[in-house]
Amino acid sequence: MNRRWIALSAGALALLLGAGHARAHESRPAYLELRQLDAQTYDVNWKVPGQGERMRLALDVAFPTGTTQLGPVRTTYANNAFLQRWRVRRPGGFDGSRIRIVGLEFTLTDALIRVQHLDGTTQVARATAAEPTLTLKAEPDSWQVVRTYVVLGIEHILTGVDHLLFVLALVILVGPTRRLLWTITAFTVAHSITLAAATLGFVHVPPPPVEASIALSILFLAVEIIHTRTGRPGLTKRAPWIVAFVFGLLHGLGFAGALSEIGLPTNAIPLALFFFNVGVEIGQLLFIAAVLVLMKGLIHLPLPRGEWRWKLPVYAIGSVAAFWTVLRLSMF
Repeated sequence: MNRRWIALSAGALALLLGAGHARAHESRPAYLELRQLDAQTYDVNWKVPGQGERMRLALDVAFPTGTTQLGPVRTTYANNAFLQRWRVRRPGGFDGSRIRIVGLEFTLTDALIRVQHLDGTTQVARATAAEPTLTLKAEPDSWQVVRTYVVLGIEHILTGVDHLLFVLALVILVGPTRRLLWTITAFTVAHSITLAAATLGFVHVPPPPVEASIALSILFLAVEIIHTRTGRPGLTKRAPWIVAFVFGLLHGLGFAGALSEIGLPTNAIPLALFFFNVGVEIGQLLFIAAVLVLMKGLIHLPLPRGEWRWKLPVYAIGSVAAFWTVLRLSMF
């Protein structure tokens, strides 16, 4: 048992440090929003990840022939991203035309394109380095919706360090046992419920309290792990699926906040919502599998003895969660 905990602790620490390192690389997508005002006029919002206040990724939008710019481009900088706004006109509109993200093929990032049509329908598509040009359609086909929202769900969970730390804490608390399956299932069911309810407008909670509560849930699990390892197990150890379900409701609201920023295609809301959730689950399972495989692979490492074997990753998770809690509370 001690050797297994050694491996689990070492693997948890490696993944924690790896997640922080991954955030240092540019993985944020660019974002293009086209909002149709009439048959031939669109408002353009173009957000490009920044590299400081003076530099940004070398990405630009190439509209189809016949597009004219109306007025100047207004540029602002916030949250390490450059946001440009302007208005364009093209006879006949953009339906059926091709838009290219120039320079995307030379980067490691993607570009999310959202088109809000005059009739209220929405198209969301993704341009990649391999396919930097997209054809805009009045009504996106089902396969495009499925592919786009599955990828968005996977990306959201794998770049959401707070959600990953919560799942990691559950794995450390429960261990590689059958109860882990029930615990993760409870978490999945719970965040699926609130994701759907919030996205469809049945529940509305302001983002700041949700984000602070998510950080607090990670801190709570870190404390529970410490209590368990020091001989004071509580309800979280005896019935972890209950705690996973309760906090899963909060995490679902966090997922819904991200999805609301992206938007849903009006003519395919159930399909997009379902496959965004599928993407989240795929990403979550990939992460759990990586933790368990790493844990198993590190069993035979000759690591030195000592309580640090389990304390170091747990205290690291708890410290990060405490910092996030204070930071997010201060933003109320």
